Amino acid sequence: MPLLDVQDLSVVFARRGEKPFTAVDNLSFTVEPGQTVGLVGESGCGKSVTSLAIMGLLPRRGVRVSGRVLFEGADLLALRPEDMRDRRGRDIGMIFQDPLSSLNPVVPIGLQVAEVVERHFGRTRKAAMVEARDLLDAVGIPDPQRRLKEYPHQISGGMRQRALIAIALACKPRLLIADEPTTALDVTIQAQILTLLRQLVVDSDTALVLITHDLGVVAGLCDVVNVLYAGKVVETGTRHDLFANPRHPYTHGLLGSVPRLDSPRGERLTPIRGSVADNIPWAEGCAFAPRCDRVNDACIGDTVPLEAAPHGRLRCTNPVPQEVGV
Repeated sequence: MPLLDVQDLSVVFARRGEKPFTAVDNLSFTVEPGQTVGLVGESGCGKSVTSLAIMGLLPRRGVRVSGRVLFEGADLLALRPEDMRDRRGRDIGMIFQDPLSSLNPVVPIGLQVAEVVERHFGRTRKAAMVEARDLLDAVGIPDPQRRLKEYPHQISGGMRQRALIAIALACKPRLLIADEPTTALDVTIQAQILTLLRQLVVDSDTALVLITHDLGVVAGLCDVVNVLYAGKVVETGTRHDLFANPRHPYTHGLLGSVPRLDSPRGERLTPIRGSVADNIPWAEGCAFAPRCDRVNDACIGDTVPLEAAPHGRLRCTNPVPQEVGV
């Protein structure tokens, strides 16, 4: 049994007087124990909304969530709010996208870490603060005893991100969701954070769902990659197969727009034309068709299914030709 099994997850935002917007459209993927799974795509493809739906953190008003999210066989979407609060943090941890806005600005860092241990393990405040210090030390924050009393604005962006990781790992969760964990960090700190996440997965056998638009992060960390566009998976496979031989034009375009060290000097990047807002409903064909250079009559009119492919799964009627010998 997979540790996490997302089945036909849909999230629709509806406001009075406006047309409902489907952010996640019948999305399905699995995560095995100890596995690192990537959700990749441009901003607006539904990655963060998927993570918030899994964690039960979407607002109740104006949002319709359907499908099933099975964690160790239990459907998280069917749990009572108090039962979900018990699982959130203890069994499933999350590293949020922006550490400055995710941390409480008027509460010291140490107390924010300690309250997780107090809530789920029933520790006293004194014992929880000792564990908080050890957690800050474990994620590489220098002089953790002093940092316990400091506020988020008093520490650097890299240390704030490490503090969020310490909070997420306080209860040693079996599943960790990292939503753009290296956003707004310089490349040196990015490398340190990724090394830390990789080591945590290895040491604790924690499963990791990594949400990112940075394909360099995916290449160094993920076992399996799910490429999302307009709320649906358009291609999935192992990172080696996906990078060596991307078949969907969207995946091919994402890789083609990333600078490579082995490219000839002066070679121009190939961006994807248009924006993520330039799409059609999935019920009318492939949502990527308005931006695709390989579009044909089969791409428009009927729903394009996600089908088995040699390297994983693919949702495309006219894929990029497979390279010989790959």
